[in-house]
Formats: sequence, C-alpha cells, structure tokens
Amino acid sequence: MIVTGVETFPLRIPFRAGSRSDASAWGDSNLPAADSLLVKVTTDQGLVGWGEAFGFRAVASAKLAIDQLIEPLCVGQDATRIGPLMLEVQRKLHVFGRAGALAFGISAVDIALWDIAGKAAKLPLYRLLGGGAADIACYASMVRYSEPSHVRSSVRQAIDTGFGALKLHEIELSAVRAAREEAGPDIELTLDVNCPWTLYQARLITEELKAVRLKWLEEPLWPPENFDGLAELRRTRGIPIAAGENVYTLMDFERMLAAKAVDFVQPSPAKMGGITELVKVFALAAVHNIPVMPHSFYDGPGLLAAIHATAALGTADSMIEWRWFDLEATIYGSALSPKAGRISVPQGPGLGIDPDPEVIRAYRWK
Repeated sequence: MIVTGVETFPLRIPFRAGSRSDASAWGDSNLPAADSLLVKVTTDQGLVGWGEAFGFRAVASAKLAIDQLIEPLCVGQDATRIGPLMLEVQRKLHVFGRAGALAFGISAVDIALWDIAGKAAKLPLYRLLGGGAADIACYASMVRYSEPSHVRSSVRQAIDTGFGALKLHEIELSAVRAAREEAGPDIELTLDVNCPWTLYQARLITEELKAVRLKWLEEPLWPPENFDGLAELRRTRGIPIAAGENVYTLMDFERMLAAKAVDFVQPSPAKMGGITELVKVFALAAVHNIPVMPHSFYDGPGLLAAIHATAALGTADSMIEWRWFDLEATIYGSALSPKAGRISVPQGPGLGIDPDPEVIRAYRWK
C-alpha cells in the first residue's frame, strides 16, 4: 500500500459569542478562535488516514514543514512501514531541528498512517495496540480566565457537566483559590502554569499552593528542560509534579524520568512524533513506575491518538485531557463527548471517527 498524497487542512473555529479567555501560552487575551491543522494521507488502495499537528500560532509553520519537507519524503513510500518511514523522515530532516513545527508535522503524518493501519486491519487502533479499556477517565482542561468570578463560573459549569477532575491554566493565586473554593474538597484540581518561574520563585509560590491541594502542578519551571530543578521542587515542596508536553525525543523523556523529575509524564502525540513515539513513552514510563497522562489539548486526531494509546497501554491512574472550549463547532461533532467524566473509546476502524467534512468545509482557511 503506497502513500499517494499528503494534504493539509488549516482550520479556524471561532469561540461562541460571549466566551472569553485571558492571555496564555498559546494565544492572546480574548482569543477569537482556535486554530488547528488536520492532515489527510491517501493511499493507492483508497484508504485515507487523518492526523493532527499542534496548532494555534504554529499552524502556518507546521503546514509549511509538511508541504515542503515531509510530504516529498512520504509520497511513493509503503504506508504499512510506519516506524521505518518515520525514522527515515526524522533522519533526513534532523538538520532542521528535532522539535517545534517540524516535529508537529511529523506527528500528524504518523497519526494518519496509524489511522490507515487500523482501517486496513479493520480494527480500532487501541485493539491494534493490544486491546484495553472501552472507556477512560478524563478531566476538563480549561483556558486561563484570571478573573476569579470567571474561574468560578467555568469550574461550576464543568462540574455540573459531570467532571470530577479539572485542569486550571491560571497563574494568579487568587484565581486558583477561587477554583478550589467553588469546586469544594472532593473535586481533583490540577494546575498547568506553562513554564513561568525560576526554581527560587517556584519554591515561594508552592508554599502558597499547598493549601489548594493540587493533584499535580504542571510545568512550573523555565526552561521546561530543567529536569534537575523539577526533581528538586518535587522532592522538597510536597506537591506532585507533571511535565512532558515540551519534551520531543525519547532520550529526553528518559532523562526526565531518570532525574525523578515528575510524578506524571505527559507526552503530547501531536507534538512529539505521533503514535509511533507515544507508545515508546508508555513503555519507558512503565519501567520507572510513572503514570502517563497524555497532553491532548486538541479536539481532532491528536486527541483520538491519546485516547487509543491510553486505552491500550495506560494504567488505572491514566486520564485523558478534554479541552474545555466553547467553540462554534467541533471536528467530530456529537460523535465524541465525555459523559460523567469518562470518554468512550471510538470503536470504528483506525482512530474510529473521521473529521466532519462539513466542519472542514466551513472553517478551512488559507
């Protein structure tokens, strides 16, 4: 089965009227829309696979990387040799870097090839990877609001929808405290601060955060590759640490885990190499007895990749990150939606669901 084409679909889906967010690591204050990049891989046998690259401001760069660098290396190649093909692409393109937009593009193509593999086998991907759970716990991952009243409102909405675990992206202690007050003592809260602090600053702030009783504190340090600093913070402050979204290679995941830097490791399938590399992180984490909590702040094939891999390879502690966005439309519509804080694993072949062509038609840009 031969790859005959790789096509990119930039999408821009606006937030519903009245929705708002504060500035964050991936967008400006009051971001009007969420940008994403879907990738469609076609084969000479008529099978089609869908992938996703990390989006937002990186969409144009990832699209360029796919169109000009990755596609020419994939067209004409055997679509069933996913690992060898992706390794060859990485080797030929390593001179341009092993992270960022190029890695996002490679991730998207890899996910699409695995979608094709499942469709060829007529199996959902999680069964192709070894079987596993039919549904998985998930948590609502919210945008940054900053204003405590907006935080309270969003927390209440998520809880009323059935979520028992939430992720905040707040940076101000007043907003974090408001979330805990609204959630009460029984809801699990995690906090992703997107790498803002030095180790010294983090030591001071974590003293204040102890009273919030976080399940984990995510990416507290700048730079994110300061694994020794994360290990010291974890060892001395009494708050579990999570990280991994900004780790791109298996060797760096090994360095992170060997340094005892995290309580939860968070590979991001649409950033760090797709499913081929994601499954390796699950195995590596198992050796270190560390649960995998994939970063899946997406609503397309990147999210499905995380769901299937976690269903097949995750532990009882693993959870899926569900992006709590109020968008005009979603890539899968009502076909994918959590219920009572759990997400069902799609049972169709491959990733299980294809993107809604009407959503692509309506929100495609450039």
